[in-house]
Order: sequence, then structure tokens, then C-alpha cells
Amino acid sequence: MRVLLILLFAYLLGNILTGQMIAKSLYRKNLHIEGSGNVGARNAGRVFGRTAFVLTFLGDAAKGGIVIILGRYFAFSSSLQLAVLFMVVIGHIFPVFFRFHGGKGMSTFIGGFLMFNPLLFGLFLCVFLCFYFFLRSFTISGMVAVGSYPIMMMFYPYPIQAIVYSICISGMVLFAHRQNIKGYFQKKDK
Repeated sequence: MRVLLILLFAYLLGNILTGQMIAKSLYRKNLHIEGSGNVGARNAGRVFGRTAFVLTFLGDAAKGGIVIILGRYFAFSSSLQLAVLFMVVIGHIFPVFFRFHGGKGMSTFIGGFLMFNPLLFGLFLCVFLCFYFFLRSFTISGMVAVGSYPIMMMFYPYPIQAIVYSICISGMVLFAHRQNIKGYFQKKDK
């Protein structure tokens, strides 16, 4: 029962959309109808500027970081920590309070995995930078890094359940970015 309540808490925490809060409180606008309509850091930055990008990124990343810190505090296994991170990412992408129209989960992914294992996150960052150097695409390089995270976890002594949860988290973030990925390859075909 305790685990179910924690998973529900994580989902509801994910429903707190930092970009929308900043848009409403600082700019008196609805980020769902501004720019691309996404409530994440990139759209907040495009619409409102660098400060909105940074605040949105930090707020959304904090959600991922908080659940990992709480999981450690309660001595959760690595698998349960990632299950809770999965729920906060789901809550961010599909928030019930915003008719399941949220962000794409990248900032929350980053905050959670940074707190989960900083060394592994450093490898994630190296993968991103290497691909960005060649592709010059922020989104595609990020998606390659997201997809590589579960593979990198296999070289650490994590149980299979933790790796499965990391696959689920990465898969959800990739799914949320499917239009960006498709758009990148359509541009390349032209």
C-alpha cells in the first residue's frame, strides 16, 4: 500500500508543469497555446526567453531529482527508485490536471538520472556531446543519449528490474519526442 501511495505521489508531482506555472504567473499567458504548444523548457525559452527556459528546466528537473532523493531517504531499491522516476515522467508527459497534455519529459529525465547515478549521467552527457558534434541537432543527439542510457546501465551492477524501468523511462521520453524525430528525418530526406 505504501508503494502505491508513493507511485501516486510521484505521478501527481509530475503533473506540476513548471513551464505552465511560469507562463501564467510571470507572463499571464497559456503555454499550451503559445509557440509549439508544449509546456517544456524549450518552448518556454522560445516564447518567453532564456530566463523562462532556465526556470522551467530547473523546475522540471527538480521533480525527477526529488523522487530519487526521497527514494534514497526511504531506502528504496534501485528498481523502486526508477519505478518512482517513471511515474513522475509519466505524470509530466500525461498530466491528468491538464487533460493529459504535458511536456516531453526530458528535463525530468535529466534531473532524475543525474541524482540516480552522477557518473552514469556523465557518460550520458558524453554521448550527447559526441553526437551533437557530428549531427548538430540538439533533439536527435539528446534522443540518442536517452536511448543509450539503459545500455550504459547494463555495465553497472544493477538488477534487471532497474534496467527494465530505465528502458521504460527512455522509451517514454523517446515516444514523447516522436514528432521531433520524424521531422528531423523528413528534413534530411529533402
